[in-house]
Amino acid sequence: MTVYTLDVGVRRLANGRVLAGGTPFRLFRLTHAGSALIDRVANGESLPTNSRRLTDRLVAAGVLHPMVEPQVGLAATDVTVVMPIYGEHASVPATDRASVIVVDDASPTPIVCDNPNVTLIRLDVNGGPGAARARGAALATTELIAFVDADVHTSAGWLDALLGHFEDPRVALVAPRVRSAPGESALARYETWRSPLDLGGSPALIVPGGRVSYVPAAAFVVRRSAFEAVGGFDESMRFGEDVDLVWRLIRANWSCRYEPTVIVHHQPRRTWRTWIAQRSGYGSSAAALATRHPGELAPVRMSAWSAAAWMTAMCGAPVAGAAIAATSTFELARRLDDFDQPLGEATRLAGLGTLFAGRQLASAITRAWWPLALLAALVSRRARRWVIASAIIPTMLDWRQQRPPLDPFRATAIRVADDMSYGAGLWRGVVTSLTIAPLIPRLAWRDRWTRRPQTADRNNARPG
Repeated sequence: MTVYTLDVGVRRLANGRVLAGGTPFRLFRLTHAGSALIDRVANGESLPTNSRRLTDRLVAAGVLHPMVEPQVGLAATDVTVVMPIYGEHASVPATDRASVIVVDDASPTPIVCDNPNVTLIRLDVNGGPGAARARGAALATTELIAFVDADVHTSAGWLDALLGHFEDPRVALVAPRVRSAPGESALARYETWRSPLDLGGSPALIVPGGRVSYVPAAAFVVRRSAFEAVGGFDESMRFGEDVDLVWRLIRANWSCRYEPTVIVHHQPRRTWRTWIAQRSGYGSSAAALATRHPGELAPVRMSAWSAAAWMTAMCGAPVAGAAIAATSTFELARRLDDFDQPLGEATRLAGLGTLFAGRQLASAITRAWWPLALLAALVSRRARRWVIASAIIPTMLDWRQQRPPLDPFRATAIRVADDMSYGAGLWRGVVTSLTIAPLIPRLAWRDRWTRRPQTADRNNARPG
């Protein structure tokens, strides 16, 4: 008997007969028996083994997430912890009897470790964290490898809830939630709110373009056989090598999961200079990632209907933009003709999709496209209004909803600096790599909104 939880983004429609959600977003039609199973999931009840056909499909689609038992068959002795380190002292992670390999990435002053339970190796040439992790992983002989950065603090038992996922032979990688360590400065308080390493408190299937599209190698556990099968980390990448690894695992049909019930803490950058350099470095990996994984790093992924509606409004024709949005709503309603209230459901779905598309465009304007947006703002009053709105409104909405430990003015200013730093690194990568791949939006005319619901539980055994 297994307990599951519905993904936070899933909605039940048509009196529970249709699920809307998953990664990528789609509609699933359920039979009466399938709907009864989802009722049991919503009530926190375990499911019978003869429901496996349906649950496997919904788990693979990111609609359901298994709530695994800690250490069902694996233990910390099946894990080797690999920690890359450069120019700083590290605290050995809480490992619960796991083997530990610390890799000194040619620090100016050699790292000294007197812990007899730790294997310390030193590289002669600094190759970056990906190369250091690869060197440590090559020495591992256990079934699983946990990568943990030197500035990450773990607590006893942190591996337990992660290891249970590996009872599923399809799972290659599981990552905990990486929260920013608290601090008093404005920068530290911002990081506790919007750290790029913190991917939220809801479990997820990791899929490019999904709600959780990547996980950082600051802390995650990977199946060694899968890691070796896809070639491990790309040692030529100074940034983004963790995202590249995760996406290659997914492309090879492995499942990767995000498990936020396990929390580790990351020490954020202490100065503005190092913080900006970090964000710029993240952005600089976009060109390489976009080249290796075409279309997966698009700054905007949405229906072309939504994009057309917003762009028409931004060009000064809001009525025409609304007409385009209405047309897509009616098209969706036609596809939902077997619903009790197709137009009402279509309006809710299309409305949410259009609002989400607006958030994506605002993010692209202030992040990936900001140099172009700034040029447009210098010559056009209308463009200037949209750029200012894109920088302020999303932050204010998030601030009002989440109430971070920052006043709204500093929250907005730091978020703008965050986006511009990332964008500056992205454009540096675009220029040096001679590619515009990370700037190109990914649009679709006939997409997830207009397809008829799939029958999720065809031929599924009835619940007992």
